[in-house]
Amino acid sequence: MSAASAITPPAGAPSAVPKAGAARPAAARPASKVPAAENTLRILKLLASKRGPMAASNIATSLGLPRSSVYHLLGVMEANGFVLHLHEEQRYGLGISAFELSSAYSRQEPLSRLGRPMLATLVDVIGESAHLAVLHGRDVLYIVEERAKNRPSLVTDVGVRLPSHLTASGRAILAALPKSQVRALYPNAAAFSARHETESPITKYSALSSHLDQVRQRGYATEHGEVTPGFGSIAAAVTDHTGWPTAAVAVTFLEDKLPADQWPVLAARVKKVADDLSVRIHGRPGPTGPQ
Repeated sequence: MSAASAITPPAGAPSAVPKAGAARPAAARPASKVPAAENTLRILKLLASKRGPMAASNIATSLGLPRSSVYHLLGVMEANGFVLHLHEEQRYGLGISAFELSSAYSRQEPLSRLGRPMLATLVDVIGESAHLAVLHGRDVLYIVEERAKNRPSLVTDVGVRLPSHLTASGRAILAALPKSQVRALYPNAAAFSARHETESPITKYSALSSHLDQVRQRGYATEHGEVTPGFGSIAAAVTDHTGWPTAAVAVTFLEDKLPADQWPVLAARVKKVADDLSVRIHGRPGPTGPQ
């Protein structure tokens, strides 16, 4: 048998050798053995990359998926808390379970290791206690605390969770989120709570939204005795490469020891640490003033 006859296909069979000048097919994406799982992760990654919720049709178009498949996957994800359907807007945003995953990552050593020495330096300079917190559902979870010398212990110890709308750390993070996400976290009056007899000025969504607008304009958040009477806090958000809030840097102090006109000076120091930490985690600094 000649070499030529050895590679000749049987009659009627497609040739394995393309004809001269014929276009070669484009390389196809390897087929996943679990396409539903892969597409679920693709939807989560897409939503996480956006500043706000998306319509299901836009998700399908962006990912090249059938709309029926996208609606089915979104239904399963919604049932498990990974997405939230905003009925009025007919859009889907990230749900509480997605935030918990994000917070779980933030609680790992990289963020703590990067933030701890930066907070220690800040404490040495200002002589007040500082901490690093991440969002965990509607709460903030404290992952680093650096206590200043001769300063009292605080409730914001590592591992403590507090309602985010009551804390400077939580308000800084919430202000950096899209408003629709904040609304999803606070859908009704039952989402708001107080820690003690001191009445919080934020007991409903309209008050929270107005307060967060002020935080965005200033570039930092404050809290006046709503966690512990007599103590105030100033915080600024740490953001990732998309501008999404990853954490917040905060300092806490006795309010009667710091005159009101000194708060902006301290806030500038806190903001600088938050911006530096944003850069260290390959993020970008948050807003510095009116938007």
